[in-house]
Amino acid sequence: MKRIVAGILAHVDAGKTTLSEALLYATGQVRKLGRVDHGDAFLDTDAMERQRGITIFTEPAVIATPDLTITLLDTPGHVDFSAETERTLAVLDYAILVISGADGIQGHTETLWRLLNRYQVPTFVFVNKMDSPGADKTQLLAQLKKRFSDGCVDFTEPIDGERMEEIAMQNETAMDAYLDTETVPDETIRAMIARRELFPCYFGSALKMDGIEQFVAGFERFAQEPQYNGEFGARIYKVSHDAQGNRLTWLKVTGGELKAKMMLSGTAHAGDADVVAEDGQWHEKADQVRVYSGAKSTTVDTVPAGTICAVTGLTQTFPGEGLGMERDAGSPVLQPVLTYTLEPGECDIHKCLVALRELEDEDPLLHVVWQSRLEEVHLQLMGAVQLEIIQQMMHDRFGLDVSFGPGGILYKETIAHPIEGVGHFEPLRHYAETHVLLEPLPAGSGMAYASVCSEDVLDRNWQRLILQHCQEREHVGVLTGSPITDMKITLLVGRAHLKHTEGGDFRQATYRAIRQGLMEAKERGDCRLLEPWYGFRLEVPQDMVGHAMADIQRMSGSFDTPDGDGEYMVLEGEAPVAQMRDYAMDVNAYTHGRGHLSCVFAGYRPCHNVDEVIEQAAYDPESDLENTPDSVFCAHGAGYPVKWYKVPEFMHLDYAWHGEEA
Repeated sequence: MKRIVAGILAHVDAGKTTLSEALLYATGQVRKLGRVDHGDAFLDTDAMERQRGITIFTEPAVIATPDLTITLLDTPGHVDFSAETERTLAVLDYAILVISGADGIQGHTETLWRLLNRYQVPTFVFVNKMDSPGADKTQLLAQLKKRFSDGCVDFTEPIDGERMEEIAMQNETAMDAYLDTETVPDETIRAMIARRELFPCYFGSALKMDGIEQFVAGFERFAQEPQYNGEFGARIYKVSHDAQGNRLTWLKVTGGELKAKMMLSGTAHAGDADVVAEDGQWHEKADQVRVYSGAKSTTVDTVPAGTICAVTGLTQTFPGEGLGMERDAGSPVLQPVLTYTLEPGECDIHKCLVALRELEDEDPLLHVVWQSRLEEVHLQLMGAVQLEIIQQMMHDRFGLDVSFGPGGILYKETIAHPIEGVGHFEPLRHYAETHVLLEPLPAGSGMAYASVCSEDVLDRNWQRLILQHCQEREHVGVLTGSPITDMKITLLVGRAHLKHTEGGDFRQATYRAIRQGLMEAKERGDCRLLEPWYGFRLEVPQDMVGHAMADIQRMSGSFDTPDGDGEYMVLEGEAPVAQMRDYAMDVNAYTHGRGHLSCVFAGYRPCHNVDEVIEQAAYDPESDLENTPDSVFCAHGAGYPVKWYKVPEFMHLDYAWHGEEA
């Protein structure tokens, strides 16, 4: 029997959960067809999902046919929860992309298509709501071919001569077979789908059960089970907590098998000293292995490769982590660009922080930060709907009624040229000196860390500790106090004292070295403020395209040559999030509801109004005592502070980097 993990993805309201229900009903997994609008959908297990009629959390359901077991993952459709959807893509064998026959391809559908391409997930397309007035199959298929791929072929009816030729045109081997026999073998079609050369499209109505049988039969016939090897591996895609408060690590076994009570290990984060071994790894036991379908779970002793399950007993895991032979995933494409401030009201702010840390454990992109200087909690979000959900979860799960201040833009900082930073920490009976090289990396690289320090100069354990201190916190820039990015931090040299150095001394020296280097860069005019940009697709009636173009230019954005069909014009381009975040409402107003704007995060770029942002932030890096650039030296048995610009005169080691001006 084939075992396949498939995810259902769609723009919100395309009927994704309704299709999941129809598939469960058609294969005999449920006796009654649930409905989102009735609040009884099998896969909307959370009270908030039932109440709002949207999917917020990825939930699994197991569907069995005589030849196939599908673990179906129903993913969120709303753009605010697209990071959860993206994390799920890493564990999918196939995707089922649902498109509304009434609305056609929408902005977020294109984002999902790009993500499926990035993660190379073979995709079946189900065009739903074909019973809606105005749903035109020929037009929709043409749109799929134009916007997605020529490989989008209608598989709803038995494949005849014309469509067989269409399939054959996507691949040379298929064309050879077709020219010889006037048909393409199923085996070749399966391989083409797996390589994303062919995308079978089915048309129907999930609510009316129309086209469902054909879809199930087609999926059973043309989906192939991946090959797994015997070495254990697993990919984590989600962390959650059950009703009893147990922490659940959701994963797909990608090799070998996972057994209950098995010891697992992974790369340790900072601050996990209680479970970290000397090899820098955490080692913990998988207490229970649970297989879920909807809200029901079964506890099992072992699961083979290709299975989705939830594991208890692991405290250090995070979404995107690889276990065994699997490597950790890279940074997700979809990133939050807005930052909000918690307003605790009557609630204890520290209780709120503990609750938000638990939610951050489940969704690392929330990125909860305690700003002790301001005594405020900040968190990062995708948008207003996610904010409402967080508020409701705080109330339902933790009994905390909180609100959030207006969202601000999440700026970041980087540098333009390399610089050496020095940190020295030597109060009485303590000693550490660290020299680091800060180097700019290409846009979108994030942070990187390395050491070129000789072990003859500084013991390997101290070096490992310094690199851990570089990575354990989010270091902030000196222009606005925003997080630094696109930078490589390299340990050049360091010094410890045989008797007086403790681990915490290098933490202080390292933090100060990074800040001192940033201050030197600022002095040279080498610090850069970055802001998030959106990639947008704006569809407006033809007579309003001039208005739209003027707006985008006013917003410091850019766009390609407009494309139109005579009635509507489409503008595609990029603009700063700060300018475009409320623009959807303007589009709705001036087009009287006929225009449509979709945006997706397009990375960070130099800030378009840098002086204004710096002035508004009014950040003084020298007053930020938690991130001080100054050092501490010792004379006559007492420690004394030295300002960052004087540190080179007092430091004990010479500059180790002899590049520009060092």
